[in-house]
Amino acid sequence: MKIFKLLLIFGLCASALFSLSVKAHHGWSEYEQTKLVKLSGKVTQNGYEHPHGFIKFDADGKEWIVILAPPFRMENRGLSKSDITAGSQVSVEGYINRTKLHEMRAERIMVNNKTIELR
Repeated sequence: MKIFKLLLIFGLCASALFSLSVKAHHGWSEYEQTKLVKLSGKVTQNGYEHPHGFIKFDADGKEWIVILAPPFRMENRGLSKSDITAGSQVSVEGYINRTKLHEMRAERIMVNNKTIELR
């Protein structure tokens, strides 16, 4: 009986932790996935961190926030942190957020004469 109670408590704790981690990671449904948009501009800030990297850049007279892939994926596909530093010229193709103006999720980024697929 004591083992059953311990297994039950362990199962409940594991279930709670799993549901919190799933809830913490967002889905992509908040982005308009029917219209691929391409923007070009100069990077003003970058974040090469987990769970997703990001850049801020100026395009079309506006500051955009672009959600990138996780750092390990970007590095595996040839995009190093030094490629997207402040001042770098980039073009990004992706999907615009439905509710957050000037935010997009990148599908690919073009920098230093190379195209990196992020998804």
